Amino acid sequence: MAEYSQIRYDVADHVLTLTLNRPDRLNAFTGRMGEELRDAFDRADADDGVRVVVVTGSGRGFCAGADLGGGGSTFDYSQANTENAHRDGGGRLTLRIFESTKPVIGAINGPAVGVGATMTLPMDVRLASADARFGFVFARRGIVPEAASSWFLPRVVGISRAMEWVSTGRVFGAEEALRGGLVRSVHPAGQLLDAANALAAEIVENTAPVSVALARQMMWRMLGADHPMEAHRIDSRAMADRGLSADAAEGIEAFLQKRPAGFPDRVSADMPAFYPWWPERPFAPLPERPVGPED
Repeated sequence: MAEYSQIRYDVADHVLTLTLNRPDRLNAFTGRMGEELRDAFDRADADDGVRVVVVTGSGRGFCAGADLGGGGSTFDYSQANTENAHRDGGGRLTLRIFESTKPVIGAINGPAVGVGATMTLPMDVRLASADARFGFVFARRGIVPEAASSWFLPRVVGISRAMEWVSTGRVFGAEEALRGGLVRSVHPAGQLLDAANALAAEIVENTAPVSVALARQMMWRMLGADHPMEAHRIDSRAMADRGLSADAAEGIEAFLQKRPAGFPDRVSADMPAFYPWWPERPFAPLPERPVGPED
């Protein structure tokens, strides 16, 4: 995708800032915006010059949810001509963020409602402006949580808090989001991006890119493991590989010499041979009814 019309893509000091850029519509989500964001994450993963991704919104909103300009037919997929055509666009985006090899920081600068809230869930750290508002408003629109949020939200905030926010559909402020564990910190509006960039700089200046990429996938994927032995298997394999790496030698020497480390390994070329260790999950539509033993 050569050009972006609904997001901005800016890299400085190894930090990519992705800015949702439809300020006249409070950055309401469209199919085009989803495509551009997925493409941007592809670019970021392929670029060793990008170490961290920060996602924010232009103007006074983060993302006001799906663009409802289509009226009551906005969520009508009955005319989709292919099995993939009715796939939830928010879910395609959150699954792409989930696959990211770069840590992702959400800098939520204003209203984040519907997909504007659920798209932040696979981001690793969320910071909010004091002006931010959140809403998992689906039941108030006659639909259901999307963007794979039935998987992400309970893992981020716990099942009880998740069900309270989803079943009421109410819009709530940054302080409630902080108390509920949805965001890490709340900042005055003018200081939000500075705080996000300070956290990004801490990652860039102190850590090995390959180690961070591996750790990100280890942490997220173990949320679905059924036993700690699964983590032990991956930890053991990763430690054996990384322990022999140029990064490990440099990290130890830098520590002993009391100097900053200059890690040589790169995500594009130096991920271990066992990565990825999980099978790809293709999208398959659900049958019209559950398949039972009689089938």
